[in-house]
Amino acid sequence: MEKLSSLVQQLSHTPIIFVGGKGGVGKTTTAAALASKFAEQQQKTLIVSTDPAHSLGDVFAMSLSSSSAKNKPKALTEYLDALELDPDLIIDEHFARVEKTISSYANPDMMPKIREHLQLSKSAPGAQEAAMLEAICRYLVDSVEQGVYQHIIFDTAPTGHTLRLLMLPEMMEAWTDGLLTQQRRQAKLKGAADNLATKKTKSALSNPFEDAKPVDKWQQAVDVLNARKNLFKKAGELLHDRQKTAVVLVLTADNLPIEETRRAVNQLKEAKLAPAALVVNQLIEAEQNDEFWQNRAIRQQSLLKDIQSHFVDYPIYGVYLQPSDVRGREALTKLN
Repeated sequence: MEKLSSLVQQLSHTPIIFVGGKGGVGKTTTAAALASKFAEQQQKTLIVSTDPAHSLGDVFAMSLSSSSAKNKPKALTEYLDALELDPDLIIDEHFARVEKTISSYANPDMMPKIREHLQLSKSAPGAQEAAMLEAICRYLVDSVEQGVYQHIIFDTAPTGHTLRLLMLPEMMEAWTDGLLTQQRRQAKLKGAADNLATKKTKSALSNPFEDAKPVDKWQQAVDVLNARKNLFKKAGELLHDRQKTAVVLVLTADNLPIEETRRAVNQLKEAKLAPAALVVNQLIEAEQNDEFWQNRAIRQQSLLKDIQSHFVDYPIYGVYLQPSDVRGREALTKLN
């Protein structure tokens, strides 16, 4: 089984990398190790934690809270930046933009009730996820278009969350398209009603100094929706481009992570987002002196054969169990 350094080589020209898997299998450590190794090779890298239960700062043995408070990356080295996305800040910024858009065309007398409704909507199911998705899509698109980073690595929450993040851009694009279709239908009805209205009698030449027609306030909302639609479309195209995006699934040689990984692979296939590689973490040597550990090694070797037979279409890399916690850039760089 090949080492993590070989995975770094495989992904050396891939700008976007998602690291996912079952909780507790070592996703954050794997993502941080990949980022550290890229940085060591002087490839400018950003690692982003999208898991609300952040542990990225713990792995790097430093606080990222000062940057996360503003959702701005923190420079760890010349070639490595890190960010723990703050979901509360993201959802506040998201709804502030929504309020600004609505206020551009809504009756001012309605705004107090609208604000009350928006405040309640922050706690609605899926609201935080949608806001987080938009933020992630912006990082995705900006990182490629601006070319600041050679790699942007997403350390994600457990498997189900990762899958939703990867599949949502297309759903959000379709949902936004539906809103735009509804708006166009309303605009046609308004146009027809205007034609039926009594026309102003033109008894004199048109006044060239008459105020120009005011900007259609609805158009401002349409422009916002179009911008979001384009954002999700670009993000979806990036996610489906095998040359630009790779999904790495982390697991251990245990039954539950193997089964969850198998389900994840099937779901990714259905969404046309097959993983680029698998990382089997916490391996131990096949030969052990202690009876307990020898039994564990025998069982692990058997499960490794299952992993290799189940996932024959994907490269598999191994990371051996370390004698102590892997913390800090030096330890992460040496992880293999």
